[in-house]
Amino acid sequence: MPRKLKADLLLICCTLIWGATFVLVKDALANASVFVFLALRFLLATVVLFLMYGRELRKARASGLRAGAIIGCCMFGGYAFQTAGLELTTPSKAAFITGFFVVLVPVLLALFGSRRVPLWVWFGALLAFAGLYFLAVPPSGLAALNRGDLLILACAFMFALHVISIGHYTIRYSAGALTLIQVAVTTLFTILCVPLFAVIGAEQPRLFWTPGLVLAVIATGIFATALAFSVQVWAQQYTSANHAAIIFTLEPVFAGLTSFAFYHERLSARSLGGAALILGGILIAELLGPTPAVESSVPPAETLQRLT
Repeated sequence: MPRKLKADLLLICCTLIWGATFVLVKDALANASVFVFLALRFLLATVVLFLMYGRELRKARASGLRAGAIIGCCMFGGYAFQTAGLELTTPSKAAFITGFFVVLVPVLLALFGSRRVPLWVWFGALLAFAGLYFLAVPPSGLAALNRGDLLILACAFMFALHVISIGHYTIRYSAGALTLIQVAVTTLFTILCVPLFAVIGAEQPRLFWTPGLVLAVIATGIFATALAFSVQVWAQQYTSANHAAIIFTLEPVFAGLTSFAFYHERLSARSLGGAALILGGILIAELLGPTPAVESSVPPAETLQRLT
């Protein structure tokens, strides 16, 4: 089998796993509080990644540790907002809103990085933003907006910053070491948030071990985090970042299918239209928009490296 075809199939498998985990996480939150679940997930992922990349830590200088910590802060913010939002909204809506981060990357680079962004990217971003409005805002108006959807939107911004920070640092440091460090930092922050949120009264720790929770921790910690990260790094050596981004647009589609299968979730015509506009905006921005300057800011081996 040609390596490019194998890489595409593996990326599709990763996307399928990420899409399916929206439903798993939604179910897991019935038996664990947000930060308890995240702590379990990322602690398991850290152990697996240490077995895979622990030796590379020896090569990481202080500057490499600092770079991994910065990336880890963005990752922590993304998953904290996403998981808290998923507790309050549906898997399908969460997946489509999260996907908005793809068009946010070039827009944020243009606004704060002094990079020229083609007109098609701006058009795609506006189209996706319009879709976000129809998907998240009820016909009754902004007053009825789901707080969970707002948290997922904040997650999209954090994941965009995550991608940008990876693009900035990965050209100078080991990809394996950065992957391990960022996940370890996320683990540390999630563990610290368990007692912190309990003290301030924002969230009381809750944990009831059930088969569904164990499955969610294993699936998200090992398969959707440690292994999917590693597979993605390998696969994107043989395909372009632009091509990978197009494959990743399947993630909310897979999330919608699994949510329909397990939750019988049906999006309204308004929400479906919004979801279609978001996907259309992402595809326009990725197919017609990127220039070498923009794409080079996020190296192929790490582009859009985020897990669900």
